[in-house]
Amino acid sequence: QVQLVESGGGLVQAGGSLRLSCAASGRTFSSYTVAWFRQAPGKEREFVATIPWSGGITYYADSVKGRFTISRDNAKNTVYLQMNSLKPEDTAVYYCTTAFRKATGWVSSGSWGQGTQVTVSS
Repeated sequence: QVQLVESGGGLVQAGGSLRLSCAASGRTFSSYTVAWFRQAPGKEREFVATIPWSGGITYYADSVKGRFTISRDNAKNTVYLQMNSLKPEDTAVYYCTTAFRKATGWVSSGSWGQGTQVTVSS
């Protein structure tokens, strides 16, 4: 099983940018679809973005489309989430996980890491 560790969170003003990283261990990382989810205080965890093993077609939640970009570097066993034009409502703990698509949407196919906190001040 692939182990994933998130990093890169922090405190940023509205309109600012952050880049999150998701570092993986395991030789088969390049075989997995990877997704970012986030969980704001008092809310359920929600899907943010996903990228297939090939780095091909990516999917985004409507709330982040046009502002966030997911990418991956299989040689470095890392997936990135570039977040631009951040809004206070983007404040959450961000998690990466291996994922697959069900009829109801993207779901995790692996374990969850500690996540990385993103706080956007107004």
